Amino acid sequence: MEAATAPEVAVGSELKVKEVSPADAEPPQASPGQGAGSPTPQLLPPIEEHPKIWLPRALRQTYIRKVGDTVNLLIPFQGKPKPQAIWTHDGCALDTSRVSVRNGERDSILFIREAQRADSERPGPPQSIKLVDVWGFNATLEWTPPQDTGNTALLGYTVQKADTKSGLWFTVLEHYHRTSCIVSDLIIGNSYAFRVFAENQCGLSETAPITTDLAHIQKAATVYKIKGFAQRDFSEAPKFTQPLADCTTVTGYNTQLFCCVRASPRPKIIWLKNKMDIQGNPKYRALTHLGICSLEIRKPGPFDGGIYTCKAVNPLGEASVDCRVDVKGKGKRRTSALGCQPPPLSTGGKVRGQRRKPRWRRGSLVGPSHHCHHQDVLEETF
Repeated sequence: MEAATAPEVAVGSELKVKEVSPADAEPPQASPGQGAGSPTPQLLPPIEEHPKIWLPRALRQTYIRKVGDTVNLLIPFQGKPKPQAIWTHDGCALDTSRVSVRNGERDSILFIREAQRADSERPGPPQSIKLVDVWGFNATLEWTPPQDTGNTALLGYTVQKADTKSGLWFTVLEHYHRTSCIVSDLIIGNSYAFRVFAENQCGLSETAPITTDLAHIQKAATVYKIKGFAQRDFSEAPKFTQPLADCTTVTGYNTQLFCCVRASPRPKIIWLKNKMDIQGNPKYRALTHLGICSLEIRKPGPFDGGIYTCKAVNPLGEASVDCRVDVKGKGKRRTSALGCQPPPLSTGGKVRGQRRKPRWRRGSLVGPSHHCHHQDVLEETF
């Protein structure tokens, strides 16, 4: 706006002010009645004001509405010349089918009949993520907060991992508030990549930075250290844990003798009869198994009785055990003192192959006093 000054304005007269641009202005001409000391009219420069938004106090914090609620935002502004108010959502033009805008001289109104989840803004991704250290089955990560929080406070961060073999992402931490963390329980022999999402009330950020370096979980070299200890010496001289037992057998029946010996190294077993070596005699069969020694006497006779000895010998010493074996014959038939045999037990008939015994007749040379009285003698050698 331009203003002109006049030295004298009569009472009741009108002063007209015309707004013109500086290019259209003409140099002022002095009137005849003006003297040299009188002021000359001058053009004033146009008044300009930068646009400024007067955000209401209620909108200086997070403006929260539920899905389905009505949204009516009135934003005052000022500026000269008159500013032009433009509303956008995520840098894109508004959907006029759902959102209406009315611009006035000094304010702009945004009206949404039914709010949707898409009307809000999600936060931007964290600016960077770095793999700091890897040790054992753990990895340390660091990142910086996002530049754009979506005009609301962040609820935290979501950390995910993926191994190079499968390429699948798995969530490690949720609603994590710090900008550094330690990821544990990584599998040995795998390589992992990590990414971090920012989260606010509208959800997770659309993208997430990924670590440029992979976390390689190395297989630790296993070194086996042998403990120093003295090797136990199990060597020992022969020792019989079960001795031979005396026995009595019957002629013609096989008999076995048993004993147990303990020794290391394995001893040599020698069998003796009356201090005579009987190894290799076919009448005897010697066996040794797991420290059990046995000697079988095949069909022993009266001359097989005596003292039997089992002897064990190894480089550390020797030991022996012995026992007595008695062999008794079977029972014999009865015989008289004069050598005559008694009559057979059965007299019902003749026995084939048996000679008939002579009868004693009266008047024979041998009188009654010379008859055999059949003094019986029973010889048994059991």
